[in-house]
Amino acid sequence: MKPSVVLIHGAFADSASWDGVVAALLGQDYPVIAWANPLRGVAADAEQLTALLRSIPGKIVLVGHSYGGAVMTNVPVDAGEVTGLVFVAGFALAPGESCAEASSLVSGGTLGDTLRTVPLPGGGTDVYIAQDRYHAQFAADLSAEASATMAATQRPITEAALSEPSGSTALWQALPSWFIFGELDHNIPAGAHQIMADRAKAQKVVEVAGASHVVGISHPDEVTAMIAAAAGL
Repeated sequence: MKPSVVLIHGAFADSASWDGVVAALLGQDYPVIAWANPLRGVAADAEQLTALLRSIPGKIVLVGHSYGGAVMTNVPVDAGEVTGLVFVAGFALAPGESCAEASSLVSGGTLGDTLRTVPLPGGGTDVYIAQDRYHAQFAADLSAEASATMAATQRPITEAALSEPSGSTALWQALPSWFIFGELDHNIPAGAHQIMADRAKAQKVVEVAGASHVVGISHPDEVTAMIAAAAGL
């Protein structure tokens, strides 16, 4: 039986951002779950993901986009039979490192200037990408129409989650990893992805020419091929 594939979306998106990859994986008879990431905090979200993984029998490949990569990095090594990690423009955080710090490993990220804040009743702040900035910042290689729909349906992340330090261990230190990201990623510059891939000693690294931060949507076939490679190891 093929391993289950658990897809973890990031901030400013939702599980529907995996639709193209889900269709391709189902067409190849992979069991798939596109998990609804709470986007509340790295440790808390990793705890929720861990509970899901422990309920899945057999081998599992984890696939994380953007902040989703930070969450899967913080899953403990005994959380189900996870055999490989695929970072799709995802954060492979070092212990103690935050998403904000990792995105600044090289210069060039422009996310901060596009964010809009919403104070939460119980304290803290949610952040969104301003809808009129979403296309250029997040999804420039999609159509304006597709990007507008995503901007309208984006899910916010807490401001605290973006600055929360990663835990004392990283799952990529114990498991093989694969990295795919866009050349023109404005959220996490390509150079930062390369640094994270190098320190994780990635099995394979693919930089997709001209691709934006949403490489999983604009290039689902390439992403699916990398997931299949991880599943076949």
